[in-house]
Amino acid sequence: MKKIDPKKFSKSKTDKAGKVLAKDGDYDEKKFDAIDVLDNWRAAHSYPMHIFKMRLKKVSEKIDDEAISVQRLKRVPSILKKLTREYEGRKATMNLTQMQDIAGCRTVMSNLELANKLYEDEYLNSDLKHKKVNEKNYNLNPKSDGYRGIHLVYKYHSDKNKEDFNGLLVEIQIRSKIQHIWATSVETVDFFTKQAIKSNEGEYDWVFFFKLVSSAFAKLEGCPIIEGTPYDEKELYLKIKEFEKKLNVITRLEKWGSSLKYFEKISDKHNSKFFLLQLDTIQDTLNITSYKKNQEEFALKDYAIAEKKVINRDEYDIVLVGVDNLKDLKSAYPNYFIDTREFLKYLKIFINKY
Repeated sequence: MKKIDPKKFSKSKTDKAGKVLAKDGDYDEKKFDAIDVLDNWRAAHSYPMHIFKMRLKKVSEKIDDEAISVQRLKRVPSILKKLTREYEGRKATMNLTQMQDIAGCRTVMSNLELANKLYEDEYLNSDLKHKKVNEKNYNLNPKSDGYRGIHLVYKYHSDKNKEDFNGLLVEIQIRSKIQHIWATSVETVDFFTKQAIKSNEGEYDWVFFFKLVSSAFAKLEGCPIIEGTPYDEKELYLKIKEFEKKLNVITRLEKWGSSLKYFEKISDKHNSKFFLLQLDTIQDTLNITSYKKNQEEFALKDYAIAEKKVINRDEYDIVLVGVDNLKDLKSAYPNYFIDTREFLKYLKIFINKY
């Protein structure tokens, strides 16, 4: 892969591009120039992200044979939403170069016990040469929207021949399988209902429904439940039943899943390492293009081009992910395949128990 220069644009120019993109208005030449700066900044994170992902895969599989480890560069719409929220609210001095999750690695462990073991053995007090700059344990203190998991942010450091990447931030997420099922189901509903439940900004009924289900999952895993939801199991399950009926959750999820058609442009299922996913809810299609390890440069370019074509169109969702095979891709990103079968299995247990 051709080396991507993180210093092609200065930090001040990169942050200036972020401020241009955070402002309202149509996309003109100035904004598209700013997108080019953002694309370079994002692509520059691909190398340190890969380093963190390789280690995450190694240590997670040492603990759990079923662990699934993936990497992804944050979608432009998600970056812009974060910049816009900070810019308009003026709650913080968020700059593009300060964003901690542009590059992310995630592992999904079979259960919470193994997820906690991975965190405690390999990341709690690790001797990594990379500096840990942030740590949030949402298992002990779940987010108000119901999200659980462990997030760690590191500042990449190399003392060899990769110094140009020093200081770039990479986020590591550790989830249990149940936590992953919940989070990806939220993303599925967000996309099809044009909400932001993931950011705790969705419609009240949907937000509360997912809080309830998160508490039910938390009780299964022996974790603190979400504030404002019933602790008593019967009361909790009946409340889930009430909101499932009100929102028609099961029917809607099953309908969305059955309507999706997907097309694969995969040259080599065994050697593909990067997958460009393009979800289109107008046509109900998912297009998947694969790339080999030595084709990452082309994958990054195609990612940037695809996003520019549908910028400001929330009917489309595009992401480039790094994963070892097609099977792991479907397990790690079931929301792109509109696969909520595992979530529905648990939901039906909850609503049928009482």
